[in-house]
Amino acid sequence: MHSFKIYNNNIKPDASEKQELVDFLYNHLGEYGDAKEHILNCLEFATMENLSAAGGFVLAVYEKKDLLGVTIINKTGMSGYIPENILVYIAVHEKTRGKGIGKALMEKAIDLAEGDIALHVEPDNPAKRLYEKLGFTNKYLEMRLSRL
Repeated sequence: MHSFKIYNNNIKPDASEKQELVDFLYNHLGEYGDAKEHILNCLEFATMENLSAAGGFVLAVYEKKDLLGVTIINKTGMSGYIPENILVYIAVHEKTRGKGIGKALMEKAIDLAEGDIALHVEPDNPAKRLYEKLGFTNKYLEMRLSRL
């Protein structure tokens, strides 16, 4: 049986939990991940440790004491023209892929999020099929101007 733990503006992870969550996402996102500092910034945004943040939540799934998956949802502070939430990170332990952990994590995150949810996914990411089965559609082509 799996258990979920939610972190948000009321329940913040302590330093060791933060490190475990960031390390887990960094290690299991693989080629689809970001630098640890970016993951940490996202986590702190979700738990409103940055006072200018709109908030969100971090959802972790465990089997006993083993961390099996993590997702971070950030609130955008917008509605209608931009979805209220953005799913920034989701990863499951590589040893548990294909066992329904990602689907359970997504379903719980969808239940917890208030309003619409956006996410970014690369076209070749195998998780794209799961997102489509859960009702996500590809309505727009994202374009970015990066200022380095």
